[in-house]
Amino acid sequence: MATSDMENSAVSKEVMEAREKRYNLMLEAPIIKVIPIIALPMVITMLIDSFYNLADTYFVSTLGTYATAAVGVNNSLMFFLRAVGMGFGMGASSIISRLLGAKKYDEASRVASTAFYTSLLLITLISIGAYIKRSDLVMLLGATGNSRQYSIDYADYILYSAPFTIGNTVLSQCLRAEGSTTYSMAGMVSGCIVNLVLDPLFIFVFHWGVAGAAAATGLSKVISFIILLIPYYRGKSMIQVSTRFFAPSWSMYQEIGKMGIPSFLRTSLMSVSSVITNNYAGSYGDSVLAAVSVSNRIMMFMGSMVLGFGQGFQPIAGYCWGAKKYRRTRKAFWVTSGYGLLICIFMGTLIYALAPKIVGAFTVDDQQIIKTGVFMVRLQCVVLPAHVWVMIINGLFQALGRPIAATVLGLSRQCICLIPLLVILNAALGLTGLEIAQSTSDVASVILALPMLYMIMREIRQRMHSPEAVD
Repeated sequence: MATSDMENSAVSKEVMEAREKRYNLMLEAPIIKVIPIIALPMVITMLIDSFYNLADTYFVSTLGTYATAAVGVNNSLMFFLRAVGMGFGMGASSIISRLLGAKKYDEASRVASTAFYTSLLLITLISIGAYIKRSDLVMLLGATGNSRQYSIDYADYILYSAPFTIGNTVLSQCLRAEGSTTYSMAGMVSGCIVNLVLDPLFIFVFHWGVAGAAAATGLSKVISFIILLIPYYRGKSMIQVSTRFFAPSWSMYQEIGKMGIPSFLRTSLMSVSSVITNNYAGSYGDSVLAAVSVSNRIMMFMGSMVLGFGQGFQPIAGYCWGAKKYRRTRKAFWVTSGYGLLICIFMGTLIYALAPKIVGAFTVDDQQIIKTGVFMVRLQCVVLPAHVWVMIINGLFQALGRPIAATVLGLSRQCICLIPLLVILNAALGLTGLEIAQSTSDVASVILALPMLYMIMREIRQRMHSPEAVD
């Protein structure tokens, strides 16, 4: 690797000053102020994205059952695309934040550029193959004879825009890694707004039907992609994404994969656990299936706030670790945990109290939906601190570049705990077992995380007293 002096020689004075300002913010400013500054744009992004998903589903639902089913079928395809993007993006961002903490700017640019261009090439090849076989693909994803053509129409635009979808995720994660979460927010939020505007225009004015909804989504990805590129090509970012920094090597791909694979698996398994849950719920009737769907949407909206906060913590921890400021790394973790607990208490209490009204808004007068949905939402509100803390602990391991621990924690709720608990509790307790499976999984996940947290905290304490530590 080149030294920091050599790396800095090729950049402008403006970029140098911006880097130094960001470096001082991440490593010198009071942690209790830095975390909200970095995290709040991510929180806003996650909330708007979650709201967009609810609104998008609403517009498509006006087209009828088959159109709604087509969107559901393609959700699995979108999950896969997002999983690939998160794999490259999270893998790169973990390395980038530590390199920036060590002032290795050119090396960070090489990681970002390699992850970006490789992900675009890979997903383009995958999309071409999927497009050729899209008729068989939508049937594999669960389309019925009635929804098959709708599913193909929707999948067309999802595959057309796949490179932009992946590019958005990687660029956004790289901006987040350097602490430029406001730029990341601007890119992602702009796409959501474009989608919300184009959905009714394409569906109701142009009468494009379900293809119009997909086209709106695809075009929104293109707009986000362009906006996310702007800070890189205007020299406003701490790192550069350029073909001259594209330096693929087996060792670099290994490093990206170490932290990227856990994110890829976690995102992919969300769809797997969702399919299993829906199958169990469907065995108890459409009302229970609807209740599970409603409760998941509500908790996803609330969880998006804390997820954004946890993602904002990761670059801070990475910077501190790369700069060998181990005491500050530990403090950042505990301050973030405190913020997370406050959010859980406030939001959990609010949603718990309003659960009957919120769930009731998704049904005319189906008492089974209200009964099951309210019970599941309230139970998950009670265990929300456990769910949130596991995300923050996982963020610590990702920021410090610990792939095994990050993989275990990333898979804990969706795979290691939830899927077995669904099988066991459903067999033992029937519908009640299904209702409590997700909240029980949250508790089991935090129990799994505690000894891992103890070990990493012990290592941090030891490094705090080592000769290399910087106070």
